[in-house]
Amino acid sequence: MARKTVCCRLNGLEISLIVLFLLMTAVSVGLITVLALKLDSEKQVTPEEPAPTVNPQENPYLIGVGRADCTGPVADLPMMGYANTEQTARGIHTRLFSRAFIVDDGSKRVVFVTADIGMVSQRLRLEVFQELKAKYGDLYRQDNVVMSGTHTHSGLGGYFQYTLFMITSKGYIKPSIQAIVRGIVRSIDIAHRNLRPGRIFINKGQLVDNNLNRSPHSYLNNPEEERNRYEFNTDKQIVIMKFTDLDGDGMGLLSWFAVHPVSMNNTNRMVSSDNLGYASYAFEQEKNIGYLPGEGPFVAGFSSSNLGDSSPNIRGPVCVNTGEKCDYLNSSCPIGGKKECIAFGPGEDMFESTRIIGENMYKKAKELYTSAKQELHGSVHGAHQWVNMTDETVPFNSTHSGRTCKPALGHSFAAGTTDGGGEFNFIQGDTDGDPFWDGIRDALVGSPSNESKACHWPKPILFSTGELDSPLPWHPAIVDVQIITIGSLAIVAVPGEFTTMSGRRIREAVKKELEVQESFTNAEVVVAGLCNIYTHYITTYEEYQIQRYEGASTIFGPHTLSAYIQRYRGLAKAIAHGTIGELPKGPEPPFFDEDKLFNQVKDPVDDVAPANTTFGDVLQQVNPVYKVGEIASVTFVAGNPRHSGDIRDKTLVTVERFHNNTNTWEIVHTDASWETRFHWIKGIAGRSRSEVEWHIPLKAQTGTYRIQHFGHYKQSSDNNTIIMPYVGASDAFEVTRSFYYF
Repeated sequence: MARKTVCCRLNGLEISLIVLFLLMTAVSVGLITVLALKLDSEKQVTPEEPAPTVNPQENPYLIGVGRADCTGPVADLPMMGYANTEQTARGIHTRLFSRAFIVDDGSKRVVFVTADIGMVSQRLRLEVFQELKAKYGDLYRQDNVVMSGTHTHSGLGGYFQYTLFMITSKGYIKPSIQAIVRGIVRSIDIAHRNLRPGRIFINKGQLVDNNLNRSPHSYLNNPEEERNRYEFNTDKQIVIMKFTDLDGDGMGLLSWFAVHPVSMNNTNRMVSSDNLGYASYAFEQEKNIGYLPGEGPFVAGFSSSNLGDSSPNIRGPVCVNTGEKCDYLNSSCPIGGKKECIAFGPGEDMFESTRIIGENMYKKAKELYTSAKQELHGSVHGAHQWVNMTDETVPFNSTHSGRTCKPALGHSFAAGTTDGGGEFNFIQGDTDGDPFWDGIRDALVGSPSNESKACHWPKPILFSTGELDSPLPWHPAIVDVQIITIGSLAIVAVPGEFTTMSGRRIREAVKKELEVQESFTNAEVVVAGLCNIYTHYITTYEEYQIQRYEGASTIFGPHTLSAYIQRYRGLAKAIAHGTIGELPKGPEPPFFDEDKLFNQVKDPVDDVAPANTTFGDVLQQVNPVYKVGEIASVTFVAGNPRHSGDIRDKTLVTVERFHNNTNTWEIVHTDASWETRFHWIKGIAGRSRSEVEWHIPLKAQTGTYRIQHFGHYKQSSDNNTIIMPYVGASDAFEVTRSFYYF
């Protein structure tokens, strides 16, 4: 009995030990499994959608992106940028788009818009807000919406309310401004409708061979100690924002790089988004597979920055009549003067240069997009003020201060730049003026006051625009200053063209003010150019003394930059300390009645088709066969494109490929495509024609194609005006890879 009892006790102990062992094993396996799953999840992150630097916040950003056509009438209207009234639109190289990006942190939201236009004017901004208020009430306001122009010089003018700009763009042109207003508002509408939870990453890098300082002599007048802190005399930094949804799928990209969109030069007559537009086009075409240009969910915005002295014409200026270098100080040639001193881009012509500069930005942005790892977290903020820039005082120390001036343009403003020269005998770097031109000025508009002369010194004043107010003020006095922040990223919205060093100084000042708060540690500050209102150029005080084109175009005088730095520091400080609500609103700008704005653009005459033809008939037919890389061209009897009215979201051109299996034509290109060019050729007495080119890409599929042109013509009879649509189509033609068949 005793033996039996011992046996039973031993079996019970063994059972207990076995149970304990099994429990410990289960716990160990569970811990190992959890650890393995954690490690595996970290390994599964793809290179294109990297893990955040910290865990995602519980309440992610709401992100919305949107793109909308803002192309206006593409015939007979002046183009904005080169200030050449003879440079009027004659067709489409690429369409123009507005791209909007909305970020909401759960309690506040900010909006950044970049539009393919020369610049945002005060009138344009005010009209956009009228539309937004009617739709959204106070949701989208002056303080939380930034509007930036890419600064293409091949967009349309006619959207200003100040006299100087109306003179150079033939007035206030309703169809032109309506297309831009409606395009910007619609891009915000689309972004608003598409709001969904997402994540934002930022990244930056260098893009070296993509810009050139066109006023190096002015730059060298900045303090040597300051210049020595930088490797280059232009900003080579490119900054990108990457927007994804919570699954890591890309929604959009927003980028800033300092380069003038003047690859398309002042001989161009086709509406074009230029090099920044090409970068957007290339990025969106890669992401929106199967969509035509301007369509698809992914939005890529390439925005302007401190581009004031930064040119894409990286081969530099030469005397085109002799091949020699231009004079260093005033950019002129011994024979022919400044007209012969022209800077050239990297390509064989302006189209190739546009593509190369744009492609460089696209490729670098793609690289940064793919490798972006730094994720933004935290609140969004918007701070805005209106400032009377004609009356700002800047204290330098306890006894000395500077002040801004009433607007004025110097003699060298009329000289233009190596990207587009001015007229007559004006030269860059003029600090003396010219009695001949001063006499003409005095006779036409009156002489500058002694006060303005002293305030703007050493600028010799050509036009004292701040003292001219007929029929309306010639220049604005009330100017927007604005900063929006998304986490630790600050976007400084500047009202003009800041030079390289001006941009660096304002970035430093804003960064210093923000970083007093822990939430802005290692803040990234970008300068967004041509925002909200246009006030020409902003140079440093030292660059202003040289009075090249940029200094002569700094309209508020030598202390302009110091005044802006003072104001933007105030905005940054308010954001950092949470005192935005205490910022004075400032004096509101004027909004002039339309009947006070003038328009010098005449209505187009009736269209007339040549004898024995009708609109849409082919005058010059395509060839039967083309090889990839060649240009297919066809010419149609055409009406004036202005008779087509609002052409947004339409196309004047299609290139179509025939599908034998379905017996249908598929559109492969529109007039928004890089591969097409639509030339409108104005004839005499209403007789005009349209020439359509298809630059057949090397990757084009072989097969049967045709080109179609869509338009409208106007005719009048018995005091009745009739506008009718028409369609023209080329013969079918073949595209092959070789003319040789084996």
